Amino acid sequence: MQTSDGTEEPVRPAASSPSEKIVAAAYDLFARRGIRDVGVDELIRASGVAKATFYRHFPSKDDVVLAFLEQWYQERTAAIEDAIARRGTRGGAAMLTIFDVFDDWFRQGAVQVSSFLHVMMEMGPDHPLGKASIRYLERTREQIADLAKAAGLDNPNDFAWSIHILIKGAMVAAAEGDAHAAARAKAMAGLLMEDHRP
Repeated sequence: MQTSDGTEEPVRPAASSPSEKIVAAAYDLFARRGIRDVGVDELIRASGVAKATFYRHFPSKDDVVLAFLEQWYQERTAAIEDAIARRGTRGGAAMLTIFDVFDDWFRQGAVQVSSFLHVMMEMGPDHPLGKASIRYLERTREQIADLAKAAGLDNPNDFAWSIHILIKGAMVAAAEGDAHAAARAKAMAGLLMEDHRP
């Protein structure tokens, strides 16, 4: 589904299989309340599957969390790539489109946007789920570094770290109630781009 400015909302396909139903239920619960607050019994009730079915697909709650993180990563990546392709942006403009997508998600109140940060902070960087979240954050930086290379920017990996700091800061500011968090981050990203031009 598209919003008024043409940005794709992070929409999941309808769940049909038991595993999809479990992940769909977990998606909303984990994104809104965190990992520790949601128990297996609640996941089973919310998904409408039998306990035996749940454990056949997911031996532990951590396995459900990993499926949730993977699904959000795929959706987020696809939405950003789609927005870049649809707008026909290249180089630096493609980089700034990321902030437009996040701006739209913030306005929608899409709570899953900061899931990687939440899980890493909630579980800790040494926990398997924290480590998984860190790997997804690394993959996001790689996506940004690839865009920086395509834009011909100097030191794309360093640039990706800086842009990622802006994105994460915008997430926190948006959670605090700053309606212009993504726009402010986008303006700073423009300055960073100028600093990294050859």
